[in-house]
Amino acid sequence: MKKGQIYEGIIEEVLFPNKGQIRTEDRTVTIKNGIPGQMVRYQVTKVRKGKAEGRILEVLKHAPMECEPVCRHFSDCGGCTYQTLPYEEQLRLKEQQVKKLLEAGIDVFCEKPMGLTLKEAHDMAELAEKTGRTLMIGFNRRFAPVYQKAKEVYKDQVPDVIIAQKNRPASEYRATLENAIHMVDLMRYLSGECVSVEAHSIYTDPCYETLCTAQLQFENGTVGMLVADRASGQWVETMEIHGHNRSVYVNAPDSIKVVDEKEAHVTTLTPLAMGWAKVEDKLGFADQDAHFFDCLKNGTVPLTSAADAFKTHELMNRILTAAGLPNLE
Repeated sequence: MKKGQIYEGIIEEVLFPNKGQIRTEDRTVTIKNGIPGQMVRYQVTKVRKGKAEGRILEVLKHAPMECEPVCRHFSDCGGCTYQTLPYEEQLRLKEQQVKKLLEAGIDVFCEKPMGLTLKEAHDMAELAEKTGRTLMIGFNRRFAPVYQKAKEVYKDQVPDVIIAQKNRPASEYRATLENAIHMVDLMRYLSGECVSVEAHSIYTDPCYETLCTAQLQFENGTVGMLVADRASGQWVETMEIHGHNRSVYVNAPDSIKVVDEKEAHVTTLTPLAMGWAKVEDKLGFADQDAHFFDCLKNGTVPLTSAADAFKTHELMNRILTAAGLPNLE
């Protein structure tokens, strides 16, 4: 095998980050931007002992599970590498990649949801513990300044009720699992573990639900209410917290109002970074990433460790089941 030569082969697996593996008689060739099962024509760009690298020239045969990308910008953007895989296959691929990284002794930051089933999520958390590696899950809302301030208000007292809304003007595949899980995680973060669940949904296709609502009773006595609608006028993420003659109104990601019997205090994020606060600052992405690296440096457990995040997935499964939507079993 020489640089510049053209070959054909089947991508057997994809390793992180986006490294397709084609195995020949004498070496493994790494190809980017492919998915498992594709037969491709590729050109060799680097050759080393026992391995090589190449670039795809043409997809000769699509993978059996390959599908059309949902987003029309997919071919130009490059932000969603595996959008030509069904959602379930994307999660399976992520699970495989995370496990291989942990087994190789590498600490991992992983986006939510952890897997397609509770078993997959449990296995990932268990493997992280077994290998002694850090596995942090991307529940970035816990790190958003508005929600951090909300938690500070009730740090010494138990609120009576939390009303969390996450609404959008259009549905998406497994919308409650994929998106509203943020609000479920926030309610756990603020109130602890849930002891009872009642939920309802509206849908034509249960995988593209229009609405999911839930009423949750937490062990500390707080009642949580979730509203996740996919037919709203605009994107809305809000949270109300009431109790002990105080109220908190979060209009994420930009403002929070704290009200007591005498006065109201409003905090907006516009002044952050001299007025140049970015989405990654306001929604907690930047602080989340910094927290991950601080934990690695200091040997501490992440706020959203795999073990803790698994509990959010367990609660999410109870909500989906009670609402009659596809669950995580």
